[in-house]
Amino acid sequence: MALRAIYFLCSCILTLLTLAVDSAAADKPNIVLITLGSARTDRMGFMGSHAGLTSNLDRLSADCVLFSQAYSQAPSTVVSAATVLTGAYPRTTQASELGVPLPVAVPYLPDVLRRAGYNTAAFVGSNQLDPRNGPFQRYDFGFNEYDAGPHSPSHANSADRNAEFVVASATKWIGKNKHSPWFAWIQLNDSDSLTGAAYDRGLSGADTAIGKLLASLRSDSSYDEALIVVAALHGEGLGSHGEELHGLFLYDETIHVPLLLKLPKKQLAARQVKNRARLVDIAPTVLESAGIAVPPQMLGQSLLRVARATSQSDQPAYSRTDLPHWAFAYNPIESWRAGKYLYIRAPKPELYDLTSDPQATKNLAQTSKATLDTLASQLQAFDSRLGNEGGKEASSTLSSSEMQKLASLGYVGLQKSAAGVNAATEGGDPKDIVPLANETLAAQHDLDLGKTDQAISIIKSLDSASPAYLPQFIIGAALVAQQKYSEAVPYLHKAIELQPDSPWAHYDMGVSLLKTGDYKTAAVHLEIASRRLPAFSAVHSVLAESYEHLGRTQDAAREREATGEHKAK
Repeated sequence: MALRAIYFLCSCILTLLTLAVDSAAADKPNIVLITLGSARTDRMGFMGSHAGLTSNLDRLSADCVLFSQAYSQAPSTVVSAATVLTGAYPRTTQASELGVPLPVAVPYLPDVLRRAGYNTAAFVGSNQLDPRNGPFQRYDFGFNEYDAGPHSPSHANSADRNAEFVVASATKWIGKNKHSPWFAWIQLNDSDSLTGAAYDRGLSGADTAIGKLLASLRSDSSYDEALIVVAALHGEGLGSHGEELHGLFLYDETIHVPLLLKLPKKQLAARQVKNRARLVDIAPTVLESAGIAVPPQMLGQSLLRVARATSQSDQPAYSRTDLPHWAFAYNPIESWRAGKYLYIRAPKPELYDLTSDPQATKNLAQTSKATLDTLASQLQAFDSRLGNEGGKEASSTLSSSEMQKLASLGYVGLQKSAAGVNAATEGGDPKDIVPLANETLAAQHDLDLGKTDQAISIIKSLDSASPAYLPQFIIGAALVAQQKYSEAVPYLHKAIELQPDSPWAHYDMGVSLLKTGDYKTAAVHLEIASRRLPAFSAVHSVLAESYEHLGRTQDAAREREATGEHKAK
């Protein structure tokens, strides 16, 4: 009898514990985070557009909190996605198109959720967010599954995946994960780096795919209880202020973004919030909504508090772009939105009253000195705190040994990386290189699509008297894609002198030297590339080939293992 009583008691305790765990899991909402590559607010129906491009998002908005004044912290896909997933600013994540890995000390939303019992998955359309073949290095950390699509043999010549394909993969995964709380990041890139009618078609295609996703959630009764966040990572210039694409400037066309938040059971549905919101606030919002403690290193604040606030006191919004520096050797710039003003810290400072001048066409920097100085001091104080938080050096900076090796190979005047460098007020102003930037970024887009002849033609039509890293790299990479390896070497040599932290330039240089028989020098460049692109299998494969030519069989075997080739044998 005593044993039966003990058994019965243990069974009751086990049942109670199981019920408690199931109840806790049931209290955790399933989470859908949808990010759009290049989505301007003036194309969104729920933001007042009459273009008819976003009918599904418009319907969704009726169940959401709409943040009409939401701002990105960077006008580029890689940097902005890092901010969304970490709740940290660009200076802290140090993310860049040059492939800086996620710092270990930075809390990461999918990892925090996974530790709290969530099944986590990512489905991305942008090849830039492919952690194996793109610059989003180690950002697959914390995901149980990271679907970036078929992997290309090289970082170049690979087009993005369309929204329909991405959403189909996500919907299939969601359907198989109904017994535990899940988090799905779905990134759609159909309108990125497009202009004119093609841009609008891309947005419409993304909206159609989102409609299919929402229909699937409704069909299996997941919609009502789900937490859904929709945000654009950045906008698109489309000619405003002379910028055709994005990455160069910090005006509203690329920084003001749509942001929707659907809470479980449609809490706060149809509420429009005019107080300023930021993409850095998304990660802490998701965690608070899920009842999970927000790590103190996340510098954003929960949008739930912004949505429920009764006052109209606005938090400032900070943004930064390093593209002008690392790509063109001009100054990085920062912006500070506070009150009705937009202040842009640049060699030629800018100040706009967005209430009377929403298109930012009348620079008040010379006529409103007191306001300019006040905002400049606010930004300086914020930047100083951010510098202490993020550190001064990027984790990708070349070691002294690597610098010495490159110097011995004839590289002179090696420049430092832009990552971690404060935006000074001296030096070249990005406003002075708009045509160069537009043409170069268009050439980069052509290169990514495999249009190598067109990319080379665009770059060679530019003024070569003032060489910059990105134009030199584009020609070199295009020639490598065309297997014109000896022709590629001088362009890649110059690109590395201008930006020695570029793993892509080192990779293409290594391939070129390997193909032309300089195995020893090829290995130097490929070693640098492989340390910065640890998941990029192609670099390990060609490094192994270089080692084999040099008789370094053990080193070659190690690199072959890193590619996974040993498993197939």
